[in-house]
Amino acid sequence: MKSNLRKLFKVRGGVHPDDRKSLNAEFPIEDLPLPDLLHIPLQQHIGAPAEPLVRRGETVAKGQLLARCQGAMSAPVHAPTSGRIMGVGGYPAHHASGLSVRTITLKPDGEDRWIDDLDPVPEPFLLSPEAIAERVAKAGIVGMGGATFPSAVKLNLRNRYDLHTLVINGAECEPYLTCDDRLMREQSEDIMNGILLIARALGTTQVLIAIENNKPDAQAAMRAAAAKHPQVDVVGIPTRYPMGSEKHMVQALTGKETPARGLTADIGVVVHNVATALAVYEAVFHGRPLISRIMTVSGEAVSRPRNLRVLLGTPLQNLVDHCGGFTEEPVRLISGGPMMGQPLPSIRVPAVKGSNGLLALTEKEVRAQPEMPCIRCASCVSVCPCGLVPLEMAANIRAGSLDASVSLGLLDCVACGSCSYICPSHIPLVHYFKFAKGELAARQRAQHKQGETKRLAEARTLRMEEIKRAKREAMAKRKKAMEEKKRREAEAAEAEA
Repeated sequence: MKSNLRKLFKVRGGVHPDDRKSLNAEFPIEDLPLPDLLHIPLQQHIGAPAEPLVRRGETVAKGQLLARCQGAMSAPVHAPTSGRIMGVGGYPAHHASGLSVRTITLKPDGEDRWIDDLDPVPEPFLLSPEAIAERVAKAGIVGMGGATFPSAVKLNLRNRYDLHTLVINGAECEPYLTCDDRLMREQSEDIMNGILLIARALGTTQVLIAIENNKPDAQAAMRAAAAKHPQVDVVGIPTRYPMGSEKHMVQALTGKETPARGLTADIGVVVHNVATALAVYEAVFHGRPLISRIMTVSGEAVSRPRNLRVLLGTPLQNLVDHCGGFTEEPVRLISGGPMMGQPLPSIRVPAVKGSNGLLALTEKEVRAQPEMPCIRCASCVSVCPCGLVPLEMAANIRAGSLDASVSLGLLDCVACGSCSYICPSHIPLVHYFKFAKGELAARQRAQHKQGETKRLAEARTLRMEEIKRAKREAMAKRKKAMEEKKRREAEAAEAEA
């Protein structure tokens, strides 16, 4: 029998927030009933939005392709159930801005009828790495830990890097969230099959499944599923936030630090989430695209916190209603966890591929405090897992010196929120860092636009000069031809005389 012990390496920083996982961790996953309408955004991933293939009035089956990907960095969108397309237009996004994005609205017919050509694979482990990646791409699978990076792109990293280790992230270090915990307890064998497919696609020889030590049942279930596979180890990691951050998890497991602004693939490691592994299993073994996900609905404002299996496009209002509604009006709605999640404008917005949780927090839970001056205690420095100096970065940002904050490591910040959590002056440090990154990105876009404008202007000038040169040459040829014609006419006249 494989040992449950593995040497772990020290990782700097981190905090220990109250995990609040007991609110719903012991309840089995429940299937959410079909909603009256599904609002399916065309962009549920990093990269270019999907291009719609359906029109209003069309009837579609469950799993049918609704929108195809545009380019390598994109992901297709499929019908979560059978029904009729009501339209393709704007609908509020699953985003803090609440702005409308292009969305397909589907009215379920209640039949939940699958398409006929699901194309499951009889011998999945005989597929080539390229075939596995292709099926994952066609299924529209993205990173389901929240990053929403197209998973097929990650699977093809074998072509660019010398990979040796696959790390499966089952840490789920964010407070309140327990969807991955329940998934590992209830579908460990399916997850393991997905993990083995990912490892085959990447060509890795070692698999490490990292699960925080506050999830003993999930650890036991995954160890039982991994018992027959000597290349797979289930590793218990310390219960400390943000241990689920992929770069810090890899450092804890391997002792290797990912280069600044680099990828874990630079050191031969690729990280995938447990929910992503399950989606890969569904896509390859059964031919099913990504059309649903498990979501945690929690917070003291929720009557019955639960983990739900939710069709993509389901309005979040349906999740709240299924959980008994609100006990009181929440002061904050969050998509994801309280540390790195994003605020939501309302529960009208739909569930998407990257949404792993909906939190409805009370005033007691939020404990909002007025911001006070920095007392230079350096608590933020001691907990920063990236070894940065948040107080100095924030001071430079407040002073408008964004370049100075970059030199202090702004772009290496993973926005985990540990510094904001620990700050005794309640300074929203992460808000400053996100603002600065957004401002820098806007400047880069402006510079790119300026550079493109200059390039196009120069290209136009060259083109116009080329046109003028061609005109001059044409005129010179015509003039020479006219002179030659006149000369021949004069010679002919002389000859006749």
